[in-house]
Amino acid sequence: MTGALAAAGAMDRMYRHQRHIYDATRKYYLLGRDLLIDRLRPQPGDAVLEIGCGTGRNLIRAARQYPQARFFGIDISGEMLATARGRIAQAGLSAQVQVAQADATSFETEKLFGRALFQRVFMSYTISMIPRWRAVLEQSTASLSDGGELLVIDFGGQEGLPGWFRPVLRKWLSLFHVMPRAELELEMTVLADRKDASLTFERPYRGYAQYAKLKMPG
Repeated sequence: MTGALAAAGAMDRMYRHQRHIYDATRKYYLLGRDLLIDRLRPQPGDAVLEIGCGTGRNLIRAARQYPQARFFGIDISGEMLATARGRIAQAGLSAQVQVAQADATSFETEKLFGRALFQRVFMSYTISMIPRWRAVLEQSTASLSDGGELLVIDFGGQEGLPGWFRPVLRKWLSLFHVMPRAELELEMTVLADRKDASLTFERPYRGYAQYAKLKMPG
């Protein structure tokens, strides 16, 4: 079994039942998802790709907010994608939103969607779940058009929160195989320098989250 197949199986086992209550429970601690969507701001006709689209919650919200853009999503879990497809269809957005199963570290959107480049790529609490998260950043920037933007929101270091909070949160997150990436700012700075791109980095909610926007030249 390849690494991708093993990861897909693990995610399917984790989310086979959780997917039905995922959005109702995650809204309390996946802070900043809607902030990221508000900052996407695609132009009419732009293509937007979400890495780790899960149940389709973000894609549906973004498609409603930007009806003149096209949206695409990938996830390694077939179980999550089953929920996403059902919800996208129920929302009447199947013509505007497409999803497909793929490994975030090595996806080929040309084969999946007939499109190689996107004006926006975004990830919401995705890289903290992927061991090879640096490869995801590389793959994502390679999928950006000239002038395109990569937007990321994920768990931060909780620097501004009470001292007891961080170890409690980290222990709880570990139950779901989630690991906040303390090196995210450094890695994205190096990536931006290498790509001659600009980088904006913030730590909202008193450091609970970290937000990054990398903008390609052009």
